[in-house]
Amino acid sequence: MDLTFKVSARIAKPVAEVFEAVANPDELSRYFTTGGAKGRLETGATVTWDFHDFPGAFPVWVLEVVPEKRIVLQWEANDGDSSASYRTTVTMTFEPLDDGRTLVSIAEEGWRETETGLKASYGNCQGWMQMLCALKAYKEYGINLREGMFK
Repeated sequence: MDLTFKVSARIAKPVAEVFEAVANPDELSRYFTTGGAKGRLETGATVTWDFHDFPGAFPVWVLEVVPEKRIVLQWEANDGDSSASYRTTVTMTFEPLDDGRTLVSIAEEGWRETETGLKASYGNCQGWMQMLCALKAYKEYGINLREGMFK
């Protein structure tokens, strides 16, 4: 059993604008990290993200950034098993489409093949799809879907 997933969405904005909305902590804090983001997503950086629905800022380790193409990061798996800490890997890709939109895909992998790992992977899959919906609403319509949702 390989616990991995991939979600995607098309955002009706150019790739440079969509990439910046993810890499820039000020932008990310406007629609996703409801408790705030600190630090730009750059290769080798360790940034912090905070969410009202999962309170307490936590580290995000940025492994690779290829501007306007890919972001690879790691964070704690948080699968509920406090006996052994480990990280999962998140890969975001940004693909310009012929019609001017951007295809954003997010894949996450690396959970332990346990019941708690499976449950955590489902939760993160839901969270990343919500992030893509929030990104679309924010960039295309100026709406913060997460405003007031968790607090």
